[in-house]
Amino acid sequence: MAPNYLSGFGNEHASEALPGALPQGRNSPQRAPYGLYAEQISGTAFTAPRHQNRRSWLYRLRPAVLHRPFAAFAQPRFHNRFDEAPATPNQLRWDPLPLPVENEPVDFLDGLVTYAGNGSAAAQAGIAIHLYAANRDMQGRYFYSADGELLIVPQQGRLSIATELGVLELEPQEIALIPRGIRFRVALPDGPARGYVCENFGAQLRLPDLGPIGSNGLANPRDFLAPVAAWEDVEGDFELVAKFQGELWRAAIGHSPLDVVAWHGNHVPYKYDLRRFNTIGSISYDHPDPSIFLVLTSPSDTPGVGNMDFVIFPPRWLVAEDTFRPPWFHRNIASEFMGLIHGVYDAKAGGFAPGGASLHNCMSGHGPDAASFDKASAADVTKPDHIVDTMAFMFEARAVLRPTAQALASPQLQQDYHECWQGLRKTFDPDRR
Repeated sequence: MAPNYLSGFGNEHASEALPGALPQGRNSPQRAPYGLYAEQISGTAFTAPRHQNRRSWLYRLRPAVLHRPFAAFAQPRFHNRFDEAPATPNQLRWDPLPLPVENEPVDFLDGLVTYAGNGSAAAQAGIAIHLYAANRDMQGRYFYSADGELLIVPQQGRLSIATELGVLELEPQEIALIPRGIRFRVALPDGPARGYVCENFGAQLRLPDLGPIGSNGLANPRDFLAPVAAWEDVEGDFELVAKFQGELWRAAIGHSPLDVVAWHGNHVPYKYDLRRFNTIGSISYDHPDPSIFLVLTSPSDTPGVGNMDFVIFPPRWLVAEDTFRPPWFHRNIASEFMGLIHGVYDAKAGGFAPGGASLHNCMSGHGPDAASFDKASAADVTKPDHIVDTMAFMFEARAVLRPTAQALASPQLQQDYHECWQGLRKTFDPDRR
């Protein structure tokens, strides 16, 4: 049976799996109900403004401190090494990651491959972008990132993410947000799975202000769902893996760390269905900047400039008259890492497959390929165009995204990506307006 959920992004939620497990009137009584331990996890500074402060109180079988010492280890493909190769101004595009072969089991953690990033966990700014391809459940191991929150975007196959605060059931075209420090385990209900992960080192992702849009539109807070409490009381020889300052560490742990019986707070995991996004667009001519497709933003120290923005391109109507309707040719100060979850992206006629990715860095020109430009230039724009059966997204960063050496050496990197624009021909004629 699918778990129930609590609605509302950033809300103070409360959940208990046993009646009366949440203490009343105080957070850390001398004796918590049912012999539980009270523990707070803080996702922001204690003195952060109330509207930005994130913390949760957990009432659990054992405190999180109970495990053996950590020792460093390497999962060679999952890291934060963004200085291995010069950042390139070339436009880059990759085919989808191949799924693991059946006789070589790979879980979610082992299936992570780092493609690009900037900043660092130490600086508390920047992001890391990973892709994953896995074919088995995480068995006897649990993971958390002390470096940043994790935005998980499945492309193929469902994920069942069991966290300290409850279970998130996730399917393609849904996303999950796992806060910094929250421990979890991933199972694959459909078998092989593939997708994208953005690790955010900066300020926590939040809903953007709507400004002139008003009080409604884009992603609605009530559509973000937090899990209900569901504890595990399991003992055995398990492994707790931590990502700390860009490195992986593991410790032996004799029980499941997903043993929280009750909790309350707002430092909680969420899921969100991208198909619920309320798309805004022009109903006269031209089209606004892609910021109208902003789902979540991580603010930076510069007002109006995001450390990272998560933008989607969902099904929508295009009705602008006398307008080139696909995304225009552009060069941005921001750097864009794009993925395709489902269907076809309307600015590319081919080569950009679901599960694939592209990177267009600061001031590198990009836009529709030659075939898409010709099609859109000849389209009848007196009639509306309904874009259906698609879902693309973008991780947009204020700082240059530096591709990793393994991403640049990947057999999935398309060496001929630049060819998609070579058919753009000069049509200028000074004698014909």
